[in-house]
Amino acid sequence: MYHKSQLTNPPFATFPSRNIYIMSSDITVARVIEKLPSRFQAEAAGSLDAIFQFILDDAEDFYISIKEQACSTAPGEHADPSITLLMDSDTFINVVTGQQDGMSAFLKGQLRAEGNVMLATQLGKLFKGQASS
Repeated sequence: MYHKSQLTNPPFATFPSRNIYIMSSDITVARVIEKLPSRFQAEAAGSLDAIFQFILDDAEDFYISIKEQACSTAPGEHADPSITLLMDSDTFINVVTGQQDGMSAFLKGQLRAEGNVMLATQLGKLFKGQASS
């Protein structure tokens, strides 16, 4: 398990944009997390077995578990995540709702990653794209 102060910028990381759409003017981290399992694309997961840990500077930490083409979320920190993504809640919401590109957030230092950073590139295909309104 990583402590927020122990994680540093890796040489490469990305986070997909537009991987969830929430029709609400009151978007919160909790609401985004709640919607993730319903946006999960099981067929895209294949044999993936991974834990995506999200450390949010100003909100509750959580992780996404993907195993046997199933997705679940849980609050807190996982003991052995495959990848850890660090950011504040505004960056998290902006990236997952498509208001900001994940690579742009990374290049601006708003998003950091530790562990198997290549897993971050798979998040976009694992969750439905932004729906049209």
